Amino acid sequence: MDSLSAAIVSTAQGLQQTQLQQQVSTAVLKSALNIQAASAAALIQALPQPQLASSGTLGTLVNTYA
Repeated sequence: MDSLSAAIVSTAQGLQQTQLQQQVSTAVLKSALNIQAASAAALIQALPQPQLASSGTLGTLVNTYA
């Protein structure tokens, strides 16, 4: 095998390793995002629902909350 072929093989192996590292990094990132999404959903579910106003002039005409 001449030096050019060896360089091509070495480059291809390096590219494969880089691709694998990127795939692993992407999988770890997706996992972290899924954990954060689950945590955020749990926090939102834990919030108490606001009580609606039943008398007075403030909050009795429009039934909205954020």
